[in-house]
Amino acid sequence: MDSAVSEAAAVAEPSVTAETTAAPAAPARTAAGIPAQPTAAGLISGSGTGTSPGSGPDPEDGARDWQLDHSRAPVATKVVVAGGFGVGKTTFVRAISEITPLQTEALMTQASEETDDLTATPDKLTTTVAMDFGRITLDDDLVLYVFGTPGQQRFWFMWDDLIRGAIGAIVLADTRRLTDCFPALDYFESCGLPYLVAVNHFEGTERYAVSDVREALTVPERVPVVIMDARKRYSVVETLLAMVEHSLQATPE
Repeated sequence: MDSAVSEAAAVAEPSVTAETTAAPAAPARTAAGIPAQPTAAGLISGSGTGTSPGSGPDPEDGARDWQLDHSRAPVATKVVVAGGFGVGKTTFVRAISEITPLQTEALMTQASEETDDLTATPDKLTTTVAMDFGRITLDDDLVLYVFGTPGQQRFWFMWDDLIRGAIGAIVLADTRRLTDCFPALDYFESCGLPYLVAVNHFEGTERYAVSDVREALTVPERVPVVIMDARKRYSVVETLLAMVEHSLQATPE
């Protein structure tokens, strides 16, 4: 009887084998002795440590196709917006930027009364002292970084740094004071950077034809001239597209 009970207990109790008593396998190590880390592909597919299948980017989160394609990256280009004081450069960048624009606005004081003419813009209280910066995605693989230059002559020394790497420039003009954009036109002509002239049409001002503006500024035919409104996003987009097209034609390589 006792021998039968002992045999039954032996059958019910799991046997201890080499497989069940073996220690967990040590993680694979690199040549330096550091445990190997899961690869990016493993993390995205869920095969890596600490992830679950399907934990990678979800197209339904609003990401675009090119953002999910790790084999390619968007082409980043740079455009400069220049012109005279108070012509609308800051407004241009603010209207187009898909991110919160970087602005270096400073309050105007009595110290600038003799140098900054506010006749055309009496309500202007601030001025750009360094640059404006914004970004816009024009296409799936084309991102524009837009830099606005300061307009006053005392800040022109920054222009050489701001145009570095730019594919082109936009010179904003106000028909009430066209002479204010002459320094910018001369600058881009001398440095050879492709540019176009964008007439920022202010409310209450006379609207001139493109041919009249071209003649008044003595701009050559190879330079595009457009009429736009720096406050309206669609108008700024059209101006940027015209700038990119002109830059590609001027420097196809």
